[in-house]
Amino acid sequence: MADQGAAMCEQLIKAVNVMMDAETSQIYRLEALKFCEEFKETSAFCVPCGLQLADKAQPAVVRHFGLQILEHVIKFRWNNMQQQEKVQLKECAMQLLSKGTHSILEEESHIKDALSRITVEMIKREWPQHWPDMLKEMEALTSQGEAQTELVMLILLRLAEDVITFQTLPTQRRRDIQHTLTQNMESIFSFMMAILHVNVEDYRKLVKKIQQAHCRVAVATLNTLAGYIDWVSLVYITSGNCHLLEMLCLLLSEPDLQLEAAECLLIAISRKGKLEDRKPFMLLFDDVAIHYILSGAQSADGLVVERRYIFLKRLCQVLCALGGQLCSLVGSDVEVEVPANLSKYMEAILAFTTHSSQTSWCGFTSLCEKGLLMSTGFPSRDDNPSCGYSRVDFDSDEDFNLFFNSFRAQQGEVVRIACRIVPLEAFQIAAEWLQYQIASPIDTGDTTSKSAEGLCSLLSPSVVQWDAMTVFMECMIAQIFKNLEEEVKGSMELLQAVLNYETKDPLILSCVLTNVSALFPFVTRRQHFLPQILYKLFKAITFEVGQDNKAPRTRAVKNVRRHACSSIIKICRDYPQFILPCFDMFYNHVKKLFSSDASLTHMEKCSLMEALVLISNQFKDFAKQKAFLDELMASVVAEWTSEEIRHVLSDPAVFLSFVGADQVVTEHSKDTDATGLNRGRLSFCLYAMLGVVKRARWPADLEEAKAGGFVAGYTPAGAPIYRNPCTAHFLVLLPNLLLLIRTHNSLYMPENMARLSETFAKAHEVMDAEKNVVLGLSQHLLDIYDSPVYRTNLERMQGFFTTLYDNCFHVLGSAGQSLQQEFYTISGLAEEINRSAFFSLDHVPDHRLRPMIHILFCHLLQLVLSCPQEYYDSLLCPLLGPLFAYMQQRLNVKWQVINQRTSCVTILLEMFSSRRRHDDGLGADGGPGAAHRGTRTHQVTLSCSLNVAFELKRFFFFPQNIYMTLLTLSFTSLSWKDTTNCHRTASMVCWTLLRQVVGGNLLPEAVTWFYTSVLRALQVHGQHEVCNSTLSQLAMLIYENLRPRYMELRAVMTQIPNISVEALDQYDHRLMDPNAQKVGDKKRKDQFKKLIAGTVGKALCQQFRKEVHIRNLPSLFKKPKPDKDVLNTEALGLAALFSPENNAL
Repeated sequence: MADQGAAMCEQLIKAVNVMMDAETSQIYRLEALKFCEEFKETSAFCVPCGLQLADKAQPAVVRHFGLQILEHVIKFRWNNMQQQEKVQLKECAMQLLSKGTHSILEEESHIKDALSRITVEMIKREWPQHWPDMLKEMEALTSQGEAQTELVMLILLRLAEDVITFQTLPTQRRRDIQHTLTQNMESIFSFMMAILHVNVEDYRKLVKKIQQAHCRVAVATLNTLAGYIDWVSLVYITSGNCHLLEMLCLLLSEPDLQLEAAECLLIAISRKGKLEDRKPFMLLFDDVAIHYILSGAQSADGLVVERRYIFLKRLCQVLCALGGQLCSLVGSDVEVEVPANLSKYMEAILAFTTHSSQTSWCGFTSLCEKGLLMSTGFPSRDDNPSCGYSRVDFDSDEDFNLFFNSFRAQQGEVVRIACRIVPLEAFQIAAEWLQYQIASPIDTGDTTSKSAEGLCSLLSPSVVQWDAMTVFMECMIAQIFKNLEEEVKGSMELLQAVLNYETKDPLILSCVLTNVSALFPFVTRRQHFLPQILYKLFKAITFEVGQDNKAPRTRAVKNVRRHACSSIIKICRDYPQFILPCFDMFYNHVKKLFSSDASLTHMEKCSLMEALVLISNQFKDFAKQKAFLDELMASVVAEWTSEEIRHVLSDPAVFLSFVGADQVVTEHSKDTDATGLNRGRLSFCLYAMLGVVKRARWPADLEEAKAGGFVAGYTPAGAPIYRNPCTAHFLVLLPNLLLLIRTHNSLYMPENMARLSETFAKAHEVMDAEKNVVLGLSQHLLDIYDSPVYRTNLERMQGFFTTLYDNCFHVLGSAGQSLQQEFYTISGLAEEINRSAFFSLDHVPDHRLRPMIHILFCHLLQLVLSCPQEYYDSLLCPLLGPLFAYMQQRLNVKWQVINQRTSCVTILLEMFSSRRRHDDGLGADGGPGAAHRGTRTHQVTLSCSLNVAFELKRFFFFPQNIYMTLLTLSFTSLSWKDTTNCHRTASMVCWTLLRQVVGGNLLPEAVTWFYTSVLRALQVHGQHEVCNSTLSQLAMLIYENLRPRYMELRAVMTQIPNISVEALDQYDHRLMDPNAQKVGDKKRKDQFKKLIAGTVGKALCQQFRKEVHIRNLPSLFKKPKPDKDVLNTEALGLAALFSPENNAL
């Protein structure tokens, strides 16, 4: 037998060496792995072979495999082993801990980890009931040397992690072990503190080699303490006048121990609990504690060493946690005074602000300085001391930039809070900073723009300074106007200085424009500044870097021009009454720009038109505003309604030729100029339509609207019916708009795809920029601002098709919000939209269908909410019914092909949800034919919204087929592999819809299908706690509301695997019998979750994992005495009640 075991050990050693040899072929490695796994599963020699392989004379990889064998035996065979075998294995494991390792500095860390795992697995199965002396044996081990002490610390740490942190044990075993740990916590803590104290003292006294051994033990002890400090009673942490915290503070000055000590200290100080128990933490505001924190920080600062750097960040967090405890305690019911040396604590925080790392600053939210707002410290550069630290924290400039954006937003909030407290001082700082930037010459640094000489890049020192100052200015100005009513001294002089400042650098000019916008509120008290501001903004709209207007504009130049347009629109939106006196001057200047060769893009022209419309809303005279819009839109209406354009929009072939998509061109071809102008004509018309329809409004005040002629009548309920001055223009433009949408959908037909030239064969595909967004690939920061917006003819054509299609639906959707009653009453509108927007959708690709649905129906949210019920049948139902039917057909096909998210219908019913869009694409499978008289399943996704229930209830007034469609859509989507959709739909939609029809005559098949849909979703998503909770709640609501009328639900429940029929009967009895004893909501929910637990599926990562079974040991807790009904027991009499011999009570 011994020979057979020895032979098997030799084979195992060979197999391990084959697996670990880098030169081994894949086939041999797999064979060796298979042999080892089969041995662990089937061999009777596992324990002797494992022990022999784990001998310290063997190589480390062989020893580790031997320990793995022993761990496997304990995990999967322990329940079937004889008691003597268990005792023998336990003794052998203790021998390995005692004598089976090399010295602490020589032993491999993975061997120590494997040894601790073996011991902890036995503890989890036998302690405390069958191994009561475990803690004593561990304590005895520590007397044998540093290696054994470190192993004991590893065992105690892993035990706490498995029991408390990860909770990998059955409930009863976890409770037994946790209870015993808590009972012995005083001795455990004393034991660990003693080990730490002894080894720290020896570490400080002895020579280097021996010193390192004690250091290793101290580190292990600190790590173990960290695993316990997080959950033990605060009494143990603060006992002995906070002896533990004092020791941790002292260790902050030890370079080899300071990081672990800081982490322990952070966990301790971050503890929550009763304020009275946290009161001792105030001792850390002592001069001594603050001194050690500062001295530890000073000793760690200097060279960029990762360990020291992490330690500094932990110290930052410690100071923040201390501040949090101070804020919680001072001013509370607990009598705690402000520490006498609070100033030293603040000095400690301020000392950290001088550090170069920005991530160290993330914890501080009470202070700010100018340098923190500057975008410096990119890992790829060496122009700032923080660059070295950024290389430790970030892998790339893109990662750093993502962090910096959130970091600066945090610091911006700090600035706002500070400005709220001292607004005048904040203004003075901002004014001095801005004046300094204006007076300073531009410093391009060593990273200049690629597009022109002498211009800055994003990383140029001047841009960094201007950008930071601009952020500070924006944060400050908002607080100035909230907290001060009088005019701030020096504000107009500051604005004048900004207006006088001239620069040809686009990045700096963009910052200047932001400052102009920020300071604009001051102008409301000095109107004579307004022409200067408008001149500054108009000049920026035509900004060019050089004289060559035909060169492709960089993103930075384009941003300046868009920035100026946005600033004008913002001013006209927020201060239209203030701008109104300058309307004629504004309008004449716009006309001049339009007629000159200013190279305005169509979007820029339309932005100026949009600003004019915003000002015209202040006319408050329908006739005057309509006359202005007639003049403004005359050229657009003439162009859009011309026979030429109508001919182009009605024929896909002509349209493709008109825009140049059927031509083979090169990058410098002259033919592209003519077709480019044609594309521009179409784009300009749509931008102009959108700007006017979106911005034209009637007065908000009813009396002003009546006086201005904006009220056309009243509804039967007495609500006013308004008329929009742009309605006439929209009605004239609408036919060709719908024609363009229809033609655009036709472009995806095979015959029209074939008409695309070789140059533009991919014109309808997803743009590379959009692909990068989906893939999470970011463009290099410098390239974003130095590169042209569209680089090739193909990209220009892709951009044209994308924006043209999107703008069509923006116009259509905005018209519903702007025109309202006039929009509802357009004759045959629903049929026309069906014939255009929903035409040939079979050929429209998913990536184009998705934005169509998103844009159209996001705008129609307001339409659904404001549309009177009498227009449902004529407008909303004819739109939604066909769309839902089509999406069902399309997605049934899609879902059969792919089992993943489908992007094209993410927003289909998002009209019911919040205005902020978070899109999740979904697919669909077919619903049951019997669910609702043949109603088929349709795909939707519904985002969370506080008012979603109110919005969905409106669909109760829709025809039954549409309402039932929504109902089945919601329940079908639960089981698709999209956890976000499942949670949202289950929590916000399903019961909201179903509750409206619970009292009706639902078919039994329908009720059964709704309920099984939820159970099916539990099988798919039940392993996710959030989904499990919402689905269980939904299932309980359905069962409790429909079970009394539908016996079929009980039949469904009986099919759940491992369900307790007795428990189900009890639940049904309490539900059906009004006289039955009721239980609390929490207990009822827990009972129901146990009933349906058999439906909960496993995560993919768990489905093929071999389960570990840990048996419960005799409970440490006494079972409570059963309740006894005194009324039904025999009469005992008073004497019997007090008789010790009578045990009846």
